[in-house]
Amino acid sequence: MSILKLKPSCKDYIWGGNRLKEEYGIAYEGEILAEAWELSCHPDGPSYITNGKYAGSTLKEYIDSEGKEVLGTHCRRFRDFPILTKFIDAKDNLSIQVHPDNRYALKNEGQYGKTEMWYVMDAGENAFLYYGFRREIDREEFARRIREDTLLEVLNAVPVQKGDVLFIESGTIHAIGKNILIAEIQQNSNVTYRVYDYGRVGKDGKKRDLHIEKALAVTNRIPIIKNKSSYPHVADCDYFTVDKLNLDGRMMHRMEGCVLEESFVSILILDGEGTISCKEQVEYQKGDSLFLPAGSGAYVIEGKCDALITTIREKAAPVRIGIDIGGTNTRIGLVDIHQKLIDSVSISTDTKSAADEVICTVGEKALALLEKNGIAMDQCVGAGVGVPGTIDRKNGVVRYSNNIRWENVPVASILSEYLPVPIAVANDADCAALGEAAGGAGKVSSDMVMLTLGTGVGGGIILDGSIYEGRGIGGSELGHMVIVEDGEPCTCGRRGCLEAYVSATALMREAKRADGRDRTPEEIFDVAAGGDAAMKNVVNTYIRRLGTGIVNIVNIFRPQLVLLGGKVSPQSGLILETLREIVKAECFGGDKGEVPAIETAVLGNDAGMIGAANLL
Repeated sequence: MSILKLKPSCKDYIWGGNRLKEEYGIAYEGEILAEAWELSCHPDGPSYITNGKYAGSTLKEYIDSEGKEVLGTHCRRFRDFPILTKFIDAKDNLSIQVHPDNRYALKNEGQYGKTEMWYVMDAGENAFLYYGFRREIDREEFARRIREDTLLEVLNAVPVQKGDVLFIESGTIHAIGKNILIAEIQQNSNVTYRVYDYGRVGKDGKKRDLHIEKALAVTNRIPIIKNKSSYPHVADCDYFTVDKLNLDGRMMHRMEGCVLEESFVSILILDGEGTISCKEQVEYQKGDSLFLPAGSGAYVIEGKCDALITTIREKAAPVRIGIDIGGTNTRIGLVDIHQKLIDSVSISTDTKSAADEVICTVGEKALALLEKNGIAMDQCVGAGVGVPGTIDRKNGVVRYSNNIRWENVPVASILSEYLPVPIAVANDADCAALGEAAGGAGKVSSDMVMLTLGTGVGGGIILDGSIYEGRGIGGSELGHMVIVEDGEPCTCGRRGCLEAYVSATALMREAKRADGRDRTPEEIFDVAAGGDAAMKNVVNTYIRRLGTGIVNIVNIFRPQLVLLGGKVSPQSGLILETLREIVKAECFGGDKGEVPAIETAVLGNDAGMIGAANLL
């Protein structure tokens, strides 16, 4: 199915009229039809499919069934369906209102803020609307004029006629005046703060609620300059791109387009009639709303029509948030399109507090970091989180983490209350490997394995540029392959694991067994290099065990590169050549095959943040 025809949800607000029923053919039995939500996945008013396999289903049910691929790759950065399209019939003046931005709305309303555009389909004689302030006013004057009912005196009244376009960013005070028909394309939100309503009463006989304190908090009180060109588009922003189509039925009676993998196409018919073809043919008429899934391919519109065509473009200069939660510290970074950290902050991980409190703090610190760097939430396309332990990546849940004592914690769900962007969660070692693959020592290798030699042995596998974790929940645990049968006890409960022999903990254990002294990995290698026989034996045994583990990994995955990170990696200069010789001599096929390079990770503590950001 490549063309979905949609039926709107209808709203009977008190200021509405009947033109949408009478002139646009929208079926509705009520007395007033103020708004028709033509393209909507919003729970307050979904649109319904009227043709094909999914006839009778909501648009959201279709997307849930077919998968988000039907929205396109440019929509991956949105947590929910990105836009909402309406017809609005203002028989009377709408209330004076303002919409919050994403950050404020998510924190206070649990949904997105709203930026929108208006296309004037028709306007009566002397019709006008309100758009921002005539002059700059301070908060005190704003509040006073609301109390004294003198707000209209400082609002900017803009005369309008058919074909006019206004772009209303969040924070702009505005209102549609009477006798105006509007096509509105907006963020997928229903958050509105009403500040003045002409003293009208609702159906219950009471004055409609005002939202003065919230409006005071979010309103831009500086005049809006109406010169923001979106040429060659009618409107263009990070949430939607809108183009106008006009077919006069004579000189211009046919338009060819293509629905690419990047975005769906929404076609809103303002006037006219004809056909649209895309692997099938359907008729359209004035008032219709059509949805073409991403990747549908070539389409043709024929006939006579005015229409608005909406797509979602790629984010401009996107920033991602990378979060690396550890047992001691949590690092939060802002990552640009070049895989560079713009800024980062480190905070202590309070493992004694409840998980939701820790995640709350992380969310607040991430918002503060954006604010510190002057980066609007609109520029952030997602947040990735690395957490030690067993992770359900599909649902963004930490199933179990011994390091921070979390069990069945819905990290993505909790964090999304603070960050209104897609959120992905993965094992921290996988994130470190992905970070090195994206912006570190492995960025020229599509297949790579990284071992982190620290308190334990973590591991991440990158195949074809993506984390490999198998089919089940949990990901790879390279540190828990057995290399010595019935060997040293491991933290996992088995004996003889790689972790039990090549972690920093194991190295220090063997050194103490050799001469009874506590030493750091650095001290152990220094003493061995100085000629101490006992420490040389410890180091040589350590290298052989590590070589065995690497050979096993190479025989299974055949990566282009093996990276070493963690506490022991600073000593890699002393061990890399020996490891390379072991792998060349012992991996299956030896130098007759392709022996992977063995190198040291270069990003250090930054790898986890950069890798987490690349989960999106």
